[in-house]
Amino acid sequence: MGTLIYLIGPSGSGKDSLLQAARPALEAQGCHIVRRVITRSAEAVGEEAEAVSPEQFDRMEAVGAFAMSWRANGLAYGIPVQINDWLAAGHDVLVNGSRAYLPEARRRYPNMLAILLMVDPAVLRQRLLARGRESVAEIDARLARNGQFQPEGDEDQSLHLLDNSSHFERTVAELLDLIAQQRR
Repeated sequence: MGTLIYLIGPSGSGKDSLLQAARPALEAQGCHIVRRVITRSAEAVGEEAEAVSPEQFDRMEAVGAFAMSWRANGLAYGIPVQINDWLAAGHDVLVNGSRAYLPEARRRYPNMLAILLMVDPAVLRQRLLARGRESVAEIDARLARNGQFQPEGDEDQSLHLLDNSSHFERTVAELLDLIAQQRR
């Protein structure tokens, strides 16, 4: 059985950049990096995802197309059910998850490796402003929500922390090392 690697962190923390930088090394090791399904336009700047309409998403969800799905920030997100086949075949699978969905993800995949990508709030604010997807008020509201995130019940289920405030290359190396340790 493979390991589900569940990467979470606030929007703007650098999850997409981290996945892009780590992709060649992870794929060389047989790890699948999952492309999420999102109800955001395909032209939107950000991660490489499959963009669908809210109606398409609802239909896909109704027929069981997702192993996991959630709503956040006015969007719907889905992880294709194909990950279960990859895991059963012994492949590791890395998904860009949701902090709020973490307890449900752990219930469904109790042996998963959960990783929280953190960023200094001032750095995060600058990244969100530079991205230009949201208004200043929306960014401030997002930052206030980020400050409230406390992983619940994590005493006996380790949440591995990676700081991506600076030294991006170090963050990539730490991610790869953490995943390699999981395989041992």
